[in-house]
Amino acid sequence: MQFSFQSNVVQVNTESAKALFDAVTERFIAGEGFAIATVNLDHLVKMRNSDRFLAAYLRQDFIVADGNPIVWLSRLAKRPVQLVPGSELVVPLARLAAENNIAIALLGSTKEALQQAATGLQNRIPDLKIATCIAPSFGFDPTGTQAKEILATLQGSGAGLCFLALGAPKQEEFAALGRELAPNIGFVSIGAGLDFIAGSQTRAPHWVQKLALEWVWRMVSNPRRLVPRYARCIWILPSLAVEALKLSRRR
Repeated sequence: MQFSFQSNVVQVNTESAKALFDAVTERFIAGEGFAIATVNLDHLVKMRNSDRFLAAYLRQDFIVADGNPIVWLSRLAKRPVQLVPGSELVVPLARLAAENNIAIALLGSTKEALQQAATGLQNRIPDLKIATCIAPSFGFDPTGTQAKEILATLQGSGAGLCFLALGAPKQEEFAALGRELAPNIGFVSIGAGLDFIAGSQTRAPHWVQKLALEWVWRMVSNPRRLVPRYARCIWILPSLAVEALKLSRRR
Protein backbone atom coordinates (compact mmCIF):
# COMPACT_ATOMS: atom_id res chain seq x y z
CA MET A 1 0.00 0.00 0.00
CA GLN A 2 1.35 3.41 -0.92
CA PHE A 3 0.41 7.05 -0.47
CA SER A 4 1.40 9.80 -2.89
CA PHE A 5 2.65 13.27 -1.95
CA GLN A 6 3.28 15.14 -5.19
CA SER A 7 6.48 13.55 -6.50
CA ASN A 8 7.07 11.37 -3.42
CA VAL A 9 5.54 8.08 -2.33
CA VAL A 10 5.32 6.70 1.21
CA GLN A 11 4.83 2.96 1.10
CA VAL A 12 3.78 0.42 3.72
CA ASN A 13 6.61 -1.88 2.74
CA THR A 14 6.34 -4.45 5.55
CA GLU A 15 3.03 -6.28 5.37
CA SER A 16 2.93 -8.09 8.73
CA ALA A 17 4.48 -8.33 12.17
CA LYS A 18 6.19 -11.59 11.17
CA ALA A 19 7.78 -9.96 8.14
CA LEU A 20 8.99 -7.11 10.34
CA PHE A 21 10.47 -9.41 12.99
CA ASP A 22 12.22 -11.48 10.32
CA ALA A 23 13.74 -8.34 8.78
CA VAL A 24 14.84 -7.00 12.18
CA THR A 25 16.46 -10.33 13.04
CA GLU A 26 18.48 -10.13 9.83
CA ARG A 27 19.65 -6.62 10.75
CA PHE A 28 20.60 -7.74 14.27
CA ILE A 29 22.65 -10.63 12.90
CA ALA A 30 24.38 -8.34 10.39
CA GLY A 31 25.02 -5.64 13.00
CA GLU A 32 23.13 -3.10 10.90
CA GLY A 33 20.75 -0.40 12.07
CA PHE A 34 17.29 0.49 10.81
CA ALA A 35 14.31 2.76 11.42
CA ILE A 36 10.73 1.55 11.87
CA ALA A 37 7.73 3.85 11.46
CA THR A 38 4.07 3.00 12.06
CA VAL A 39 1.89 4.97 9.67
CA ASN A 40 -1.66 6.04 10.47
CA LEU A 41 -4.11 8.67 9.22
CA ASP A 42 -2.80 11.33 11.59
CA HIS A 43 0.69 10.84 10.15
CA LEU A 44 -0.66 11.18 6.61
CA VAL A 45 -2.35 14.45 7.58
CA LYS A 46 0.92 15.71 9.07
CA MET A 47 2.90 14.67 5.98
CA ARG A 48 0.54 16.67 3.77
CA ASN A 49 1.37 19.77 5.81
CA SER A 50 5.04 19.23 6.64
CA ASP A 51 7.81 18.62 4.11
CA ARG A 52 10.16 17.95 7.02
CA PHE A 53 7.97 15.14 8.38
CA LEU A 54 7.53 13.69 4.90
CA ALA A 55 11.31 13.73 4.37
CA ALA A 56 11.77 11.88 7.67
CA TYR A 57 9.27 9.21 6.64
CA LEU A 58 11.02 8.70 3.33
CA ARG A 59 14.18 7.76 5.29
CA GLN A 60 12.51 4.98 7.30
CA ASP A 61 13.58 1.43 6.43
CA PHE A 62 10.40 -0.36 7.50
CA ILE A 63 6.88 1.08 7.52
CA VAL A 64 3.93 -0.86 8.95
CA ALA A 65 0.22 -0.14 9.18
CA ASP A 66 -0.73 1.36 12.56
CA GLY A 67 -4.48 1.83 12.29
CA ASN A 68 -7.42 -0.03 10.81
CA PRO A 69 -8.13 2.67 8.17
CA ILE A 70 -4.69 1.96 6.66
CA VAL A 71 -5.54 -1.76 6.58
CA TRP A 72 -8.92 -1.10 4.99
CA LEU A 73 -7.40 1.18 2.37
CA SER A 74 -4.80 -1.49 1.54
CA ARG A 75 -7.57 -4.01 0.92
CA LEU A 76 -9.40 -1.51 -1.27
CA ALA A 77 -6.17 -1.08 -3.25
CA LYS A 78 -5.82 -4.89 -3.51
CA ARG A 79 -2.48 -4.63 -1.72
CA PRO A 80 -3.49 -5.98 1.69
CA VAL A 81 -1.34 -5.47 4.78
CA GLN A 82 -1.90 -6.50 8.37
CA LEU A 83 -2.47 -4.25 11.36
CA VAL A 84 0.79 -3.73 13.31
CA PRO A 85 0.20 -1.16 16.09
CA GLY A 86 3.34 0.53 17.33
CA SER A 87 2.32 0.02 20.95
CA GLU A 88 2.32 -3.75 20.38
CA LEU A 89 5.86 -3.81 18.99
CA VAL A 90 7.74 -2.95 22.18
CA VAL A 91 7.66 -6.29 24.01
CA PRO A 92 8.17 -8.55 20.94
CA LEU A 93 11.07 -6.45 19.66
CA ALA A 94 12.62 -6.25 23.13
CA ARG A 95 12.35 -10.03 23.40
CA LEU A 96 13.93 -10.37 19.96
CA ALA A 97 16.77 -8.10 21.08
CA ALA A 98 17.36 -10.22 24.18
CA GLU A 99 17.43 -13.40 22.10
CA ASN A 100 20.13 -11.84 19.92
CA ASN A 101 22.10 -10.38 22.85
CA ILE A 102 21.27 -6.83 21.77
CA ALA A 103 21.05 -4.14 24.46
CA ILE A 104 18.21 -1.63 24.18
CA ALA A 105 17.72 2.05 25.00
CA LEU A 106 14.54 3.92 25.94
CA LEU A 107 14.11 7.53 24.81
CA GLY A 108 11.32 9.98 25.56
CA SER A 109 8.60 10.64 28.13
CA THR A 110 9.90 11.33 31.66
CA LYS A 111 12.65 9.73 33.72
CA GLU A 112 10.07 8.21 36.04
CA ALA A 113 8.00 6.73 33.22
CA LEU A 114 11.10 5.39 31.47
CA GLN A 115 12.30 3.70 34.66
CA GLN A 116 8.88 2.15 35.18
CA ALA A 117 8.86 0.96 31.58
CA ALA A 118 12.36 -0.47 31.98
CA THR A 119 11.28 -2.36 35.10
CA GLY A 120 8.17 -3.63 33.33
CA LEU A 121 10.19 -4.87 30.36
CA GLN A 122 12.77 -6.63 32.53
CA ASN A 123 10.00 -8.30 34.53
CA ARG A 124 8.68 -9.72 31.27
CA ILE A 125 12.10 -10.44 29.73
CA PRO A 126 14.67 -11.23 32.46
CA ASP A 127 17.55 -11.55 29.98
CA LEU A 128 16.93 -8.10 28.51
CA LYS A 129 19.84 -5.64 28.75
CA ILE A 130 18.86 -1.98 29.05
CA ALA A 131 21.86 0.17 28.20
CA THR A 132 20.36 3.58 28.96
CA CYS A 133 17.14 5.57 29.49
CA ILE A 134 17.08 9.16 28.27
CA ALA A 135 14.34 11.77 28.78
CA PRO A 136 15.08 14.78 26.54
CA SER A 137 14.52 18.27 27.85
CA PHE A 138 11.32 20.22 27.27
CA GLY A 139 11.13 21.65 23.75
CA PHE A 140 13.46 18.98 22.40
CA ASP A 141 14.49 19.54 18.77
CA PRO A 142 14.84 16.08 17.15
CA THR A 143 17.43 17.34 14.67
CA GLY A 144 19.22 19.90 16.85
CA THR A 145 22.32 19.94 19.03
CA GLN A 146 20.81 17.94 21.88
CA ALA A 147 19.61 15.29 19.45
CA LYS A 148 23.14 14.87 18.12
CA GLU A 149 24.50 14.67 21.66
CA ILE A 150 21.94 12.00 22.54
CA LEU A 151 22.87 9.99 19.47
CA ALA A 152 26.52 10.14 20.53
CA THR A 153 25.48 8.90 23.99
CA LEU A 154 23.47 6.06 22.43
CA GLN A 155 26.47 5.08 20.32
CA GLY A 156 28.67 4.96 23.40
CA SER A 157 26.10 3.04 25.46
CA GLY A 158 26.37 -0.12 23.37
CA ALA A 159 22.63 -0.14 22.59
CA GLY A 160 21.64 -1.79 19.33
CA LEU A 161 17.93 -0.99 19.55
CA CYS A 162 16.30 2.25 20.68
CA PHE A 163 12.60 2.72 21.39
CA LEU A 164 11.44 6.27 20.66
CA ALA A 165 8.48 7.55 22.65
CA LEU A 166 8.62 11.17 21.50
CA GLY A 167 5.39 11.37 19.52
CA ALA A 168 5.07 12.27 15.85
CA PRO A 169 6.79 13.96 14.13
CA LYS A 170 9.69 14.20 16.61
CA GLN A 171 10.35 10.47 16.88
CA GLU A 172 10.44 9.88 13.12
CA GLU A 173 12.66 12.92 12.56
CA PHE A 174 15.04 11.75 15.29
CA ALA A 175 15.11 8.24 13.76
CA ALA A 176 15.96 9.71 10.36
CA LEU A 177 18.88 11.61 11.90
CA GLY A 178 19.89 8.47 13.74
CA ARG A 179 20.15 6.52 10.50
CA GLU A 180 22.81 9.04 9.47
CA LEU A 181 24.73 9.50 12.71
CA ALA A 182 24.21 6.11 14.40
CA PRO A 183 23.88 3.66 11.51
CA ASN A 184 24.39 0.55 13.65
CA ILE A 185 21.38 1.23 15.92
CA GLY A 186 17.80 0.24 15.20
CA PHE A 187 15.21 2.96 15.94
CA VAL A 188 11.55 2.16 16.56
CA SER A 189 8.96 4.94 16.78
CA ILE A 190 6.31 3.67 19.22
CA GLY A 191 4.46 6.77 20.49
CA ALA A 192 2.80 5.95 23.81
CA GLY A 193 4.08 2.35 23.81
CA LEU A 194 6.38 2.87 26.80
CA ASP A 195 3.66 4.67 28.76
CA PHE A 196 1.40 1.64 28.36
CA ILE A 197 4.11 -0.62 29.77
CA ALA A 198 4.85 1.85 32.57
CA GLY A 199 1.15 2.00 33.40
CA SER A 200 0.91 5.78 33.05
CA GLN A 201 -1.52 5.34 30.13
CA THR A 202 -4.11 2.62 29.53
CA ARG A 203 -5.15 1.11 26.21
CA ALA A 204 -8.77 0.49 25.31
CA PRO A 205 -10.29 -2.80 26.53
CA HIS A 206 -9.56 -5.76 24.27
CA TRP A 207 -13.17 -6.03 23.07
CA VAL A 208 -13.03 -2.39 21.94
CA GLN A 209 -9.84 -3.10 20.01
CA LYS A 210 -11.43 -6.15 18.37
CA LEU A 211 -14.30 -3.98 17.13
CA ALA A 212 -11.80 -1.48 15.66
CA LEU A 213 -13.22 1.21 17.95
CA GLU A 214 -10.12 2.09 19.93
CA TRP A 215 -10.08 5.52 18.29
CA VAL A 216 -13.56 6.21 19.73
CA TRP A 217 -12.43 5.12 23.19
CA ARG A 218 -9.38 7.39 22.98
CA MET A 219 -11.42 10.32 21.66
CA VAL A 220 -13.93 10.08 24.51
CA SER A 221 -11.03 9.91 26.97
CA ASN A 222 -9.45 13.12 25.63
CA PRO A 223 -11.96 14.94 23.39
CA ARG A 224 -10.35 18.38 23.44
CA ARG A 225 -7.11 17.08 21.93
CA LEU A 226 -8.40 14.23 19.77
CA VAL A 227 -11.69 15.44 18.26
CA PRO A 228 -9.91 17.99 16.00
CA ARG A 229 -7.25 15.39 15.10
CA TYR A 230 -9.78 12.74 14.11
CA ALA A 231 -11.84 15.30 12.20
CA ARG A 232 -8.78 16.06 10.05
CA CYS A 233 -8.21 12.34 9.56
CA ILE A 234 -11.81 11.76 8.43
CA TRP A 235 -11.52 14.72 6.06
CA ILE A 236 -8.73 13.08 4.01
CA LEU A 237 -10.34 9.62 3.83
CA PRO A 238 -12.34 10.21 0.60
CA SER A 239 -9.23 11.25 -1.36
CA LEU A 240 -7.29 8.30 0.07
CA ALA A 241 -10.07 5.92 -0.96
CA VAL A 242 -9.97 7.29 -4.50
CA GLU A 243 -6.21 6.83 -4.56
CA ALA A 244 -6.61 3.24 -3.32
CA LEU A 245 -9.16 2.47 -6.05
CA LYS A 246 -6.77 3.80 -8.68
CA LEU A 247 -4.04 1.56 -7.31
CA SER A 248 -6.34 -1.45 -7.47
CA ARG A 249 -6.78 -0.95 -11.22
CA ARG A 250 -3.03 -1.01 -11.87
CA ARG A 251 -2.67 -4.66 -10.94
